[in-house]
Amino acid sequence: MSDVEIDLDPRGAATTKETGRSSFLAAAGIFIARFGGLMRESAMGAFLSTTPAADAFRAAVRIPTLLQNLMGEGVLSAAFIPVYSRLLAEVEDDDDHRADQVAGAILGVILVVTGLVILVAVLFAGPVTSLLAPGLTGETYELTVRLVRIVTAGLGFLVVSAWCLGILNSHRRFLLAYGSSFMWNAAQIVVLLFVGLRSWADSDVAIALAWAVVIGGILEVAVQLPTIHRLAPALRPSLKLAVPGVKEVGRRFLPVVLARGVVQIGAYIDLLLASFLAVGALAALGYAQILYLLPVSLFALSVAAAELPELSRLGAETDELPHRVDVALRRITFFILFTVIAYLTAGNLIVAAIYERGLFVADDTVLVHAVLVAYTLGLLGIGPARLFQNTLYARGDVRGPALIAVVRVVFAAAFGAFLMLQLDRVVVLDGRITGYAELTSLVWSPLPASIREDPDLPLHVGAVGLALASAAASWLEWALLRRRIKSKLGFVPQTGGALRPLVLGGAIAAAMMLALEVLLAPLPALLSMPLVVGAGGVVYVLVARSNGVTEARSLVSSVIARLPGQARGTTPPGGR
Repeated sequence: MSDVEIDLDPRGAATTKETGRSSFLAAAGIFIARFGGLMRESAMGAFLSTTPAADAFRAAVRIPTLLQNLMGEGVLSAAFIPVYSRLLAEVEDDDDHRADQVAGAILGVILVVTGLVILVAVLFAGPVTSLLAPGLTGETYELTVRLVRIVTAGLGFLVVSAWCLGILNSHRRFLLAYGSSFMWNAAQIVVLLFVGLRSWADSDVAIALAWAVVIGGILEVAVQLPTIHRLAPALRPSLKLAVPGVKEVGRRFLPVVLARGVVQIGAYIDLLLASFLAVGALAALGYAQILYLLPVSLFALSVAAAELPELSRLGAETDELPHRVDVALRRITFFILFTVIAYLTAGNLIVAAIYERGLFVADDTVLVHAVLVAYTLGLLGIGPARLFQNTLYARGDVRGPALIAVVRVVFAAAFGAFLMLQLDRVVVLDGRITGYAELTSLVWSPLPASIREDPDLPLHVGAVGLALASAAASWLEWALLRRRIKSKLGFVPQTGGALRPLVLGGAIAAAMMLALEVLLAPLPALLSMPLVVGAGGVVYVLVARSNGVTEARSLVSSVIARLPGQARGTTPPGGR
């Protein structure tokens, strides 16, 4: 599938129907990338499981990824796209290159800044690792430092890729913008299979995987540049900070770092706190987060990303704003609610089907499933919250989301630190979670290092505490952002209206999946999982369609139109 031309309203913004197509293209690109991510995680689980080397790699790759996200992806998009999209809409002739001049200046700035960050991170990898993951010690710490030096070298390519995403999204080329990161995953998959099948030592596998991260970043940028050159042939990197629009991007950047970077800041806090947990916690968080972030990316970020440039093009008029937000909210809720149901009822099958092979055994599945369930409790909060953030950004409010993000991060850190210390006294034994010691009082300190660093002892479930705190913080952020929209924009997003028509279908789907899970228990998870989740999905969509849910009707119509002998439909899933 390729990106399509978009029908515009008189103000240059796409109609809600066409934005549905844009969100579908964004979701398709994200699915391609996330599918590659799942394949990568499956291979990593098979060859590294929850070993100390896996913890070291998780910590090492999280550090430059955190910097990339704070400097580029998400933050750069939210600060840059509204300005660049508005300039594109204002262009009156082909000789007006104001938008390209702004884009070139922003590229020049991020190249310089990123270069300096890479230099510092490589030279001071030891102190950086100690600062961001202070709980790591011994061989795990030494391996992490070595891996940080390698993966940080690829940081520049990942930040440039985030800049490319901003350009492509503004030109409504969503499929390539999000699908290009498949190359990053593909490079790691190839290297994992090459070295893993040769029975390399765990530390050597982690080092080879770190080099694959760098190669993947190069490939990710390479597939986007030709299209960007066609869309903006006059674009050149520069350091012309006086170009109109550059200062506006700069003013937006710092507040957006606090607001849009909340997921990354939260991820850093998880990294810092999890470094004080028993062996396997960092790896388990990583495996669970891949599944947790999949629906957020597919069904929330795709819709929010498609709406950001369109809402920015509306100018000062806001009459259409409540309608567009409610349509987008219904689309997000429809898909995320089923994901919540699937993870809560069949999450164990999903984790086992994707990860349980090689070194990844049943106890690992129990731990990752428990973390996933905890994260899932916040999905219906974090999904709409991403849309609420972009709505405020598009209307020029960056200060509000920034303050709300600070509240979210502080709450998640405090609550997570408390919960993880209690739950790290609980372990997984023989495929089930069981008490490790009698918990007669609250605990305020980590386990002794002799227990935390022993890979031969049972897995501990302290990571579940961090995931529970993250879920609670997602709902807090949702409530505060919704209140901010009401106070600043004068309307309240209809979250209840988006959810009510879906409750019956969700309940029936959950009951069916639980029953099928019992009936198909003798089958391997790789066979039973698609049957259980697929049947539940069909029931959910059909019941929602009978209740008049527009998104379900569009999805069913799209599937029917693609059956043999039927005329091809024109409305993709999520359209109106």
